[in-house]
Amino acid sequence: MLKKIILFVAALALFAAPRAQAAEIIVSAAASLSNAFTEVKEAFEKGNPDIKVVTNFASSNALLAQIESGAPADVFASADQATMDKAAAKGLLLTGSRSNFASNGLVLIAPAQGGPKLAALRDLTAAQYSGIAIGNPDSVPAGRYAREALQEKGIWETLLPKFIYGENVRQVLDYVARGEVQAGFVYSTDAKQAGNKVRVVEEIALKTPALYPIAVLSASKNQAAAKRFTDFAQSPAGRGILAKYGFGAP
Repeated sequence: MLKKIILFVAALALFAAPRAQAAEIIVSAAASLSNAFTEVKEAFEKGNPDIKVVTNFASSNALLAQIESGAPADVFASADQATMDKAAAKGLLLTGSRSNFASNGLVLIAPAQGGPKLAALRDLTAAQYSGIAIGNPDSVPAGRYAREALQEKGIWETLLPKFIYGENVRQVLDYVARGEVQAGFVYSTDAKQAGNKVRVVEEIALKTPALYPIAVLSASKNQAAAKRFTDFAQSPAGRGILAKYGFGAP
């Protein structure tokens, strides 16, 4: 009888004990990482069943603004160094956690069907090109890279009246894919995702390399789990997934 009572009490204790829950981390990543990081997340969770990853995609500057305002986030992956530098200057990054994990290129694209047959960057100065999509240079890294390249070519001021600004690089891609504009500037990885909806006209030489940094945020309540995610993004498995979507090594 005593043995049965002991077993019954033990069973009750086991039932009443709090069940272990997976740690949850929020990864705020640049819009251009949407497809790649969705797969990175799935692969990471498969290998780390004790951690649940929630992804949040937007332009790098919009993400930084969210983080500054206190929005919950554990990992920040930016499409440029300048935005991550701002985060570091404001003390938002966990010391020693920042590193470059990928690279990208900038391309000029046009709709695959319809419109004038754009052949080169310089053609954009012609009167027949009246709508050119570009990420807002004040908030979208791809837009800043495009502005820098066009200034180098001496045609930025000429093209200013033709620009249609996007809130992130994926919005720019959508404008071109739907034929709402005659051309646009996106990352090479975005052009790849669009498939046969757009065509790459020209690869744009960049004075500043498009390197993507990643870091754990100092306000994270799950820094150990967040660090495991950033490590995975830089592991052979993580970089293999990134390469699949067109990202290069840093």
